[in-house]
Amino acid sequence: MEHKETSQGDFESTLKKHAHQLVDSLEKGQFGDAVQLIHELNQTRDRGLYQEVGKLTRELHSAIVNFQIDPHMPQAEEISQITDATERLSYVVRLTEAAANRTMDLVENATPLVKGMATEAQALSGRTMDLVENATPLVNGMATEAQALSVDWGRFMRREVGAEEFRELARRVDAFLSRSEQENRTVASNLNDILLAQDYQDLTGQVIKRVTQLVTEVESNLLKLVLMAGQVDRFAGIEHDRAAILSEKDPQKHLAKGEGPQIHADKREDVVSGQDDVDDLLSSLGF
Repeated sequence: MEHKETSQGDFESTLKKHAHQLVDSLEKGQFGDAVQLIHELNQTRDRGLYQEVGKLTRELHSAIVNFQIDPHMPQAEEISQITDATERLSYVVRLTEAAANRTMDLVENATPLVKGMATEAQALSGRTMDLVENATPLVNGMATEAQALSVDWGRFMRREVGAEEFRELARRVDAFLSRSEQENRTVASNLNDILLAQDYQDLTGQVIKRVTQLVTEVESNLLKLVLMAGQVDRFAGIEHDRAAILSEKDPQKHLAKGEGPQIHADKREDVVSGQDDVDDLLSSLGF
């Protein structure tokens, strides 16, 4: 804002000085000197506008190149190598896509494990119920079978009733518990990875906030330029056609005007190829 006020003050000072000289030249009939004074006024106005545009461009260029992410973030070193706002947004897209794909992969890996555990538990539960149902009549019938103790007691002692079934159950329970422990650890690890994968929100949010801040700064600086240009026009007595200005604002008139980012800038001669070219151009102009 300070350079704007300085430029405006220089123009006002020059205008006042030349105004008196212009009146004197006209009164003395020195029209050549009067024309020269008018030419100098135009140069002063153009030079002030040129300086303002150059300074604002340099400020915006520096802001685009230098805005950084929180250096305490673990990915700060990687992000600090990105010096273009478009590349930063592309980084956001890549990071978000990677996190989303990772999340889906973890869920897909965990789903069959959980389903398998549920199926095995259901089968094991059903098998247990069958064994209990088979064993219950034996227990209830022990009183009745006591009368045939000589035969049935010997059969019971030899574990001929349900012994193999119970041994099979014991093996299945042991295998199920071992597999459940391993698969539960896998599921817990996947769920933890899912939570960690959400840390992209912190990074993307930070990048988007900085880009938003940059856009706000651009808008503010362009507003300063417009105000300065309006002040110059007021001093110069320039009036604009309001009807033409309103016509230019017609949205239907500009549907196909905006080119957007230069996707194939290397094939065009009227655009710079990167931030380095912008910096070189500004330096060559003295900014």
